[in-house]
Amino acid sequence: MHKRYYAGGVRAREESSGVSKQQPVYRAESFDRMLEYMVERTRDSISSGERKILGMTGPPGSGKSTVCRALGEVLGARAAIVEMDGFHLANSELTRLSRRDRKGAPDTFDVDGYVALLGRLREQDSEVVYAPRFDRGSEESVGSAVPIVRSTALIITEGNYLLCADGGWQCVRPVLDEVWYLDVAQNILTERLISRQRRYGKALADARAWTARVDLPNSNIVAGERDRADLVFVVPEDSNLYRG
Repeated sequence: MHKRYYAGGVRAREESSGVSKQQPVYRAESFDRMLEYMVERTRDSISSGERKILGMTGPPGSGKSTVCRALGEVLGARAAIVEMDGFHLANSELTRLSRRDRKGAPDTFDVDGYVALLGRLREQDSEVVYAPRFDRGSEESVGSAVPIVRSTALIITEGNYLLCADGGWQCVRPVLDEVWYLDVAQNILTERLISRQRRYGKALADARAWTARVDLPNSNIVAGERDRADLVFVVPEDSNLYRG
């Protein structure tokens, strides 16, 4: 069954053929309309009462953190957010491994720890499972910072490499029920990434250099896995909300 989505999330046509499945793409006229559709889909997914794990991915700067926060605010206690960024290796370890100058690349995370946590959340039998979070101020992960109770219906996990097919990341996708991809034009991403590095205190030249040397190559890795997503959201260009 082929599904085509257009502005407003309206399915314009469904058709069957012998070719491979067409990837659903959602285009909304505004951030609010996109969020409304996301909430509708997540509510439907948890209506059975079974725990679901939703992955939110996209290149750096695509708005993952902002979208997840907005979803979490609407869904309340029914949802919990788990950051892939909580599994950044410590800066001291990155220095030891000579990877500190490209922090954020696929091999600068504890992917095995991330997969292990997702597995625990999939089969949660204890009352509380704790997840780490990433502190942007210190640029370090904080362990056991996010309590997730057994009654939580939806886990939303967000990060760059949920769909990557090697380096240990291939173990992530099988644990997730769906993965949504946030698609943003490359020129907009570049502007956001430079602005983000400026907010972190870098001079303009340093921000541009970091973006070119680290963020954009990572973005290309993520974009290369776009076709593996269950649903692609073309992010509206009418908002300055994105920080993720």
